Amino acid sequence: MSTDPGFYSIIDYTVDGADTQREFVEAFAEIQERWVRFYPGYRSARFHVSTDGTRVYNIVQWASEADYRHFVETSDTDGRMAAIGKALEGLADRAAPRMTGVPTYTVVREIGPGPQRLDA
Repeated sequence: MSTDPGFYSIIDYTVDGADTQREFVEAFAEIQERWVRFYPGYRSARFHVSTDGTRVYNIVQWASEADYRHFVETSDTDGRMAAIGKALEGLADRAAPRMTGVPTYTVVREIGPGPQRLDA
């Protein structure tokens, strides 16, 4: 089990099928490469697609909340948001965000591999 909680931004979109999932992942991976990954404390962006073709989760991990906040305060938010808008417009089908509020999280508990718990 990891002892490093990190800090996460979890971005959730609905999409219209597997082809749109692939297009979305390609477009948003490029946004991570061009706009985000070089900031101090950035660890990774993982893209998860639902098996039914209707959802994409982009989980961005930061070393700490302070690193994420530094990114928010110093990055070109307007440019990044314009790139996101352009990426969404370029998809063959629809993609819509499902998040409300600020999609940031800290890990509070993790269950790792180990023996089966047998007590009642």
